[in-house]
Amino acid sequence: MAKDRLAGTLAVILHADIADSTALVQQDKQLAHERIQDTFRRFSDTIEKYQGQVLELRGDALLVEFEHAYDAVSAALSFQVDHACYIDRLQDDLRPTVRVGIAMGEVIIADSTVTGAGVVQAQRVEQLADPGGVCVTASIQEALSKTMPLDLENLGEKSLKGFDFPVRVFRVKLRLGASIPPPEEGRPHDAPPKSRRLIVAVVTIVLVVTGGTAYWFKSRDLQVESASVERMKLPLPEKPSIAVLAFDNLSKDPDAVHLSDGIAENTIAVLSKVPELFVIARNSSFIYKDKAVSARQVAEELGVQYVLTGSLQRENERIRVTAELIDALRGNQLWAETYDRKLEDIFAVQDDLALNIVQALQIKLTTGEGQFLLSSSTLSLAAWEAYTKGLSLWRRYNKEDNYRARVLIEEAIEHDPNWATAYSGLGWTHVMDAAYGWSEDQEQSLRIAETFARKALAIDQTTGNAYGLLARIHSTRGQYEEALFVNERAIEVDPNNPSVLVTLAFTKLFTGNPVEAINLSKRAERLQPITPPAWLNPQTIGYYLTGRYEDAISVARRSLQREPEQRIQARLYVIASYSALGRSESARADVDFVLENDKNFSAREWVETVARRHKDKSFKETLLNRLLEAGLPE
Repeated sequence: MAKDRLAGTLAVILHADIADSTALVQQDKQLAHERIQDTFRRFSDTIEKYQGQVLELRGDALLVEFEHAYDAVSAALSFQVDHACYIDRLQDDLRPTVRVGIAMGEVIIADSTVTGAGVVQAQRVEQLADPGGVCVTASIQEALSKTMPLDLENLGEKSLKGFDFPVRVFRVKLRLGASIPPPEEGRPHDAPPKSRRLIVAVVTIVLVVTGGTAYWFKSRDLQVESASVERMKLPLPEKPSIAVLAFDNLSKDPDAVHLSDGIAENTIAVLSKVPELFVIARNSSFIYKDKAVSARQVAEELGVQYVLTGSLQRENERIRVTAELIDALRGNQLWAETYDRKLEDIFAVQDDLALNIVQALQIKLTTGEGQFLLSSSTLSLAAWEAYTKGLSLWRRYNKEDNYRARVLIEEAIEHDPNWATAYSGLGWTHVMDAAYGWSEDQEQSLRIAETFARKALAIDQTTGNAYGLLARIHSTRGQYEEALFVNERAIEVDPNNPSVLVTLAFTKLFTGNPVEAINLSKRAERLQPITPPAWLNPQTIGYYLTGRYEDAISVARRSLQREPEQRIQARLYVIASYSALGRSESARADVDFVLENDKNFSAREWVETVARRHKDKSFKETLLNRLLEAGLPE
């Protein structure tokens, strides 16, 4: 990137892209990549010869700055003539052609972003050019020497989007039989050193139009510090494993964070549906948000091979999304893309991003599987924005924000009444009311939640969160067989969702399958290493019920490390386990904590409450006696 210019600078801007490159990629992706790469390498050589400076790769396009109109037009025509000869020698129909637009206007380079009226105008004019052609504005035409051997066809005044007044456009061709104008002599090559580095970057970048993106086809040469399996805190899964970090919000408006968070969360949600992948849950990968961390650190702390990072920048009604997939074990950049789109195209960006990651990890999807992965999204920007804002509030787990989240999700449904995910999210706000005692009638809250869960499934039977919601409702009511049924379906459609696994773990625990409960809880913890303390309860209770008291104490202590002041239940299982081991004195501090924080604590009442949720209540008396032996009041 050229040095930042906070003030606008008048410059000659060339904008070029590959015409209809989507069709080329569809013919033969590998060959298209190679030929597009070669096209831009040769174009870069010509640009350098005519003192041009590559500023940026925008999607499938090249953005170049020249000081003089003569150089810009000469470089464009020189390349187009040579390129026409080149593709004419090809033995097949896969022939990349380039369109070029040249304009004169303001260019601003700030915060690694190239903007300005000249940039936009060059892009609009390029869209008027034929494949293999060059179009220029009247200001460029007037700046050209009359002695240049050119034919200029006046296309008339064109209304260009984003401009208040029409712009006169000319089609430029080299006069029949004339020679390409050479670079002007006697003028130093004034492109700064960074220009050469940027041109070298063009050589290593393949531009692909699938979604208007830039694809770094040979970016494996970019090295990062390698992660070590030996240093990993968790065992590396056998499946391809990935952590998607929160995308950086580079917008001037801090409120746009819901967009950057939302696109990362959506990517996690889509990838989580792929059974062949191991995807770290959002609550664990987002702990690095706004922190300077390396891919190596993330990989070693979460136990994954791949790390996806990215950013989102919103400017009025346009967005720029960048994403980079790093193979942390090999220490290289596996894949990267940049999307410059209208804000309303954010859904296409999300879909393309997720599918390209799956492809980069060499996971094969059938057409049906691809459609299944992307089927739960909305096409309403207003709905998506309201829902993502509501979801961030819901995750704060307090009564006031839960209500505010509900209002926003209801707004999302108004914008898109056929979005299954929104109905599921609305149901979860009512389950929260029931779970935390925020509603006066728990059963009424559960009934409302069930209505929304079934509405979501009526719209889309692949909505994993809706099955998880139903499982939570049935489990809360003690309807364990129903809970097991819908929970199994939830895992089928969303195998990497840890909350679904935890819900099933609790259900297995309550139906007398503590070993299965332990294993499911471990799977959930592996997917979400930064685990909510309550999610460890199936392990703590499962180990206690199977007589593995030391393990029960160990897991409960991990839970207490995260929430030392609130976990009375975990302490009670620690107390009972120590008592079972004949070491009641070891639990003295835990007993004192319970009595200090609950002056009216009754061991019998607590055991009765716990036993109510278990199908097999044979453990009841033994649990009570162990608590009493440790010194808790009956």
